Amino acid sequence: AVALAAVLGVPIGLAAGYFGGRADTAIQRVVDVLLTLPSIVLAIILASVLGTGIQSMVLAVGISSLPVYARLARAVALTLRTRDYVSAARVLGATDTRILFRHMLPNALPPLIVQASLGVGAAILVASSLGFLGLGVQPPMAEWGAMLSRGRTYITSAPFVITFPGIAIAMTVLAFNLLGDGLRDALDPRLQQLAK
Repeated sequence: AVALAAVLGVPIGLAAGYFGGRADTAIQRVVDVLLTLPSIVLAIILASVLGTGIQSMVLAVGISSLPVYARLARAVALTLRTRDYVSAARVLGATDTRILFRHMLPNALPPLIVQASLGVGAAILVASSLGFLGLGVQPPMAEWGAMLSRGRTYITSAPFVITFPGIAIAMTVLAFNLLGDGLRDALDPRLQQLAK
């Protein structure tokens, strides 16, 4: 789901930030509309339209996460398009596609990688929420949110039925958030200069 959101959102955001003008305005208005809905609400709407199952859940979570990547890629593109290497590539006759994917995308990767690692934790929470509501993966496939939903009837007699899936969700999300924090520290050159 995170890969889907990044693969669709990053090129849209890079193109919007690089070209600017009416295309940027139109793309950003669509992204703004999608951002007005919380990602869980958008995922619930998409999952109920697409139906249950793993493919529907991946599409719902991926599309609901797409605006974040588009907005971040646009912000990075706005700062990168004024850099000297972009101007030099333009003067040398490089096409816009080459400038976007050969020069700007590699320089935009550090914040996008950090966002993707943080996005995995958010995607797990949204997918678990969909499973809890019965809109995610259906039995007999195991899914933590569905386990929590089925186990809530046994909360007084067998609390471990919901304890372990809840701990698994919390620990996995925490692990991906710590990974994202570590990647941010490792990939941000300003933080590396401050450490020296």
